Amino acid sequence: MEKFFKLKENGTDVKTEILAGITTFFTMAYIIFVNPTILADAGMDKGAVMIATCIAAFIGTMLMGLLANLPFALAPGMGLNAYFAYTIVIQMGYSWQAALAAVFLSGIIFIVLSVSGIREGIIKALPFTLKKAIGGGIGLFIALIGLLSTGIIVADPATTVAFGEFNQPVVILTLISLVITIVLVVKNVKGALLIGMIVATLLGYAAQSIGIDVGIAATSSGSASLTPTLFKFVEGFGDLFNASQGFGVLLFSIISILISLTMVDMFDTIGTLIGAASKGNLLDKDGNLPNASKALLADAIATSVGAALGTSTTTTFVESSAGIAQGGKTGLTACTTAVLFLVSIFAAPLLGFIPSYATYMVLIVVGIMMMSPIKEIDWENLEEAIPAFFTLVIMPFAYSIADGIAFGCISYCIVKTACKKTKEIHPAMWIICVLFIIRYIIPYINIV
Repeated sequence: MEKFFKLKENGTDVKTEILAGITTFFTMAYIIFVNPTILADAGMDKGAVMIATCIAAFIGTMLMGLLANLPFALAPGMGLNAYFAYTIVIQMGYSWQAALAAVFLSGIIFIVLSVSGIREGIIKALPFTLKKAIGGGIGLFIALIGLLSTGIIVADPATTVAFGEFNQPVVILTLISLVITIVLVVKNVKGALLIGMIVATLLGYAAQSIGIDVGIAATSSGSASLTPTLFKFVEGFGDLFNASQGFGVLLFSIISILISLTMVDMFDTIGTLIGAASKGNLLDKDGNLPNASKALLADAIATSVGAALGTSTTTTFVESSAGIAQGGKTGLTACTTAVLFLVSIFAAPLLGFIPSYATYMVLIVVGIMMMSPIKEIDWENLEEAIPAFFTLVIMPFAYSIADGIAFGCISYCIVKTACKKTKEIHPAMWIICVLFIIRYIIPYINIV
């Protein structure tokens, strides 16, 4: 392990890496149950999707660890699964098999971009200020996920968001667990996040045992067969390229789907890699991620493999930040998480007993930890501050990492152009901006 993962060279050890991998897994284990629930709305077999989710996460995460030697975990992404089910299938009327075919094609596009070096070039093209803002933006984004999911923050018709009801058992347990975890973190206790999750779980069962309902219940893993979804994407090509609806409609529909899948996954992945790596001091002196091309290739392969198995786009998870914050620095962290995803196929009923607030509570703490890179942004220089600001605030407000990066990139080009400093803009940034603008415009183009 020392020779392969270069543990000493990266300032870590086996115990730290394994603990980090376990932390990452438990922080993102919710996807094992959430993803099948969402894709079931598109008509897919829930049990088959659960197995596909676990295997896709295992393959993608293991590739990340072995190819890139980086501590990132992959799984079918939130947001992308909703786009799959509610937009491509329900709204646009495609079959779920056609949606899988689209995901498979986007994976092939990812692979071509990764092998050609274009995807890595995009990372290098992003200016320093955006790289730092992305880290902070993701911190705000995942903290908001944690706050909303635990009920500390709720939707409000008058103010959009507001404090939740602090007399609710889940909110009370979350706050108690949050305080305990924060104390452990500031005391530099090893495994603080994992310990905090365990404490939160135990508190939940203690409350449940005395009659206080905190919503803990085993989640059924459904059927135990992958057959209903395995290689069904092949059947979907006919539906995806069905010209009976008119060539114009077909063309724009496919372009819209592929651009959305490609752009969202690409920039969610890039954002996660840069943001989490920045917090974990994994970037080199130029702000670039070592082995980025291999990391992106692992992500790309996982997308196509996931589609073949029967799940929506597999992408690098922002929850990897939890393991990185726990000290994970090498591929051993990823490999540990991967093995746990594989084992979870058989242990899924047990994972259903982990209360969701226990994992969402950790996201709040990780969000705090991820804010430190923004101190390196020159906030006195508006040329740097404006794109950084949009990157930071759009991620949580639009509930999308990709949209935050889009607004950051577009505003950066606008500001630099206004200041007559176009020479400072990397050529790839113009291409990125145009693609983002196309992505936003296409859904509003009506084809008669």
